[in-house]
Amino acid sequence: MKKWFYTIAGCLLFSGVVAQQTMITGVVRDKNNSEALAGVTVQAATQKTVTDREGRFRITWNGAEPVSLIVSIVGYKADTISVTEHSKPIVILMESAAGIMSDVVITGTMKAVHKLSSPVPVEVYTPAFFRRNPTPSIFDALQQVNGVRPQLNCNICNTGDIHINGLEGPYTMILIDGMPIVSSLSSVYGLAGIPNSLVERIEVVKGPASSLYGSEAIGGLINVITKNPAKAPLVSVDVSSTTWNEHNIDAAIKFQPSKKVSALLGVNYFNFTSRHDKNDDNFTDVTLQNRISLFNKYSFQRKDNRSANIAVRYVYEDRWGGDMRWTKAFRGGDSLYAESIYTSRLETIGNYQLPMKEKLLFSWSFNSHIQRSVYGTTRYNASQQVGFGQLTWDKTIGAHDLLAGVVFRYTHYDDNTPATNDSTNNKSKPERTPLPGFLLQDEITLQSKHKLLLGARWDHHPVHGHIFTPRVAWKYSLTPNDVIRLNAGTGFRVVNLFTEDHAALTGARTVVINGTLKPERSYNVNLNYVKKIYSAAFWVNIDASIWYTHFTNRILPDYTSNPNEIRYSNLTGYSISQGASANVEFGFTSSLKGHIGATRQDVTIVEKKSTGGKTRKQQLLTEKWSGNWSLSYTLPKGKWVIDYTGNIYGSMLLPLLSDLDPRSEKSPIWSIQNIQLTKKINGGIEIYGGIKNLLNWTPAKNAPFLIARANDPFDKQVAYDNNGQVLQTPDNPYRLTFDPNYVYAANQGMRGFLGVRWTMSGR
Repeated sequence: MKKWFYTIAGCLLFSGVVAQQTMITGVVRDKNNSEALAGVTVQAATQKTVTDREGRFRITWNGAEPVSLIVSIVGYKADTISVTEHSKPIVILMESAAGIMSDVVITGTMKAVHKLSSPVPVEVYTPAFFRRNPTPSIFDALQQVNGVRPQLNCNICNTGDIHINGLEGPYTMILIDGMPIVSSLSSVYGLAGIPNSLVERIEVVKGPASSLYGSEAIGGLINVITKNPAKAPLVSVDVSSTTWNEHNIDAAIKFQPSKKVSALLGVNYFNFTSRHDKNDDNFTDVTLQNRISLFNKYSFQRKDNRSANIAVRYVYEDRWGGDMRWTKAFRGGDSLYAESIYTSRLETIGNYQLPMKEKLLFSWSFNSHIQRSVYGTTRYNASQQVGFGQLTWDKTIGAHDLLAGVVFRYTHYDDNTPATNDSTNNKSKPERTPLPGFLLQDEITLQSKHKLLLGARWDHHPVHGHIFTPRVAWKYSLTPNDVIRLNAGTGFRVVNLFTEDHAALTGARTVVINGTLKPERSYNVNLNYVKKIYSAAFWVNIDASIWYTHFTNRILPDYTSNPNEIRYSNLTGYSISQGASANVEFGFTSSLKGHIGATRQDVTIVEKKSTGGKTRKQQLLTEKWSGNWSLSYTLPKGKWVIDYTGNIYGSMLLPLLSDLDPRSEKSPIWSIQNIQLTKKINGGIEIYGGIKNLLNWTPAKNAPFLIARANDPFDKQVAYDNNGQVLQTPDNPYRLTFDPNYVYAANQGMRGFLGVRWTMSGR
């Protein structure tokens, strides 16, 4: 009888325990940027698990509710979460530990600060963001950033630049690890070939930043931050191909040459040699490219955690576009037209913190860019070497966070154009431009919720003399998740047309420069608001801005006065860039996350007439509005991810050649949309594939032709009157000359892609 009693009691007790078993699921995220945290330990009594790459966890609890979960990971504050409702997935937000900041930015103030603490608004984009629509280069990837548009400038060689808030590429400074490594000559080609596997994040600052970074930072900054070798994965490989026969290999490996030295070696190879002519104009729709890039970075361990890093990158590219029958035997001749560019580029960047009590950091960069180009029969051979050095002193005194620095940049530029040729003796006369500067910045903590930043920079140009660029910024934290920023600043830019404007080099038009070009100046004000919302079921980040920029001495190309010329001069009036933008990032515990961005802008040119009065016109190749989005859904077991991304652009003014030109003066509203499916496999392997340009949209579908007189690229059959104006003939009814500059988007239709990605972590 006693045996039966114990047996029954044991069964009842066992069934009670089983009945109390609880399955708890959820996701762990960074409290500041909502990024999923992998490798977080989640513990309930003796039960323990670790979050996966998506920050997800699942743990069984055999006790009664409520359940206490202990979450911990290096770099974050350990926390105890009480779970009273286990039927729904939970979201755990972890806060970075003291002295270790997640979502750190450096571009806005040249100091490592938390994004929310920065008085200057900085947008941060991680590789996970760009993997929603994988691309072979950073140039293409930036199309996913709201208010940023990669602009193609030629239908033949597909050169391009980056527009920020409607301003052309030369107004955007490109940095690598905070150094102005992508100089003006390479801005057309230098954004390609940066191995994506080495990128830790990309920081974007919209608006003038010349008070810190000098010339070229007149419209905005894009800072490509590479990975720290000590923290990078042991191996990362990404291989992909498209149905257009575009092949891309991106790989990186970490190694340790010695006990105190960590290194990262990366390679990017892109090959596209398949000729396509889907619009039947006998010209390649997409430029053929063969490019290799090598990147090697070293990080040194030093006493008191002083920094010391050095990196080297080499890029070689052979690209051409033109007549489908063209081969290199025709290079430079006048029988078959093509644009062929050979680029060889060497870069080095580094920093070294001096071994002394005060925080003194010396940073440097050097780049050598050699380009051998042929545009039809026009040869453009150029070389540019830029050396840059900067010594900064970082000091906190009471409520004042000071930064002072001395800067020196030296540019050597030589080419075979009139820009550097002495016409009196027909000898080369290279441009040698020393540009010393001094910067000072004071970030003042007025109260716990208020910060004021005052900054100024002085530069001395050998031609233009003293250039002074001040700025001021104010940040008000209404709550820890509500921040208002007001920024005002100035910018300047010294122009070299032959290194910045592809249209000046095509050979299709003669370049005419009216007078001595003065440096451009800008005056900007920007109001930014950030709102973060968290709940157990979802999170939302809102980032909205309005801006106004006033430009003087703007240098604009005149395509319309004479179809055979491009005339450059300083604007006699002024121009204005104004608008508003908003980004909304969101995520749900249902595995849905994404972002939606929209920008409304007006870039207007106001020119004063010699007879009095003013004329106002919209800037060419500048859309009035744009939007972009991305949606990602992870299936319940976390092994499959669906990504849907896209962009939409409003119409923009396009350059026509005559009043009879049959092409539209404005582009239509157009959209590029993409879809991707990713399968995650154990061992850090991901297989992804999808379709780019789902709508199969190309600009050729809305125009009778894109390249003017592609049948006569050397204008051999064009007739002119005594004033150099094109005559209307039976062979030329629209009074056109050969011109490839009617372009605003890639002429590449729908295509499939497939790739595999492998990441192996390790010490």
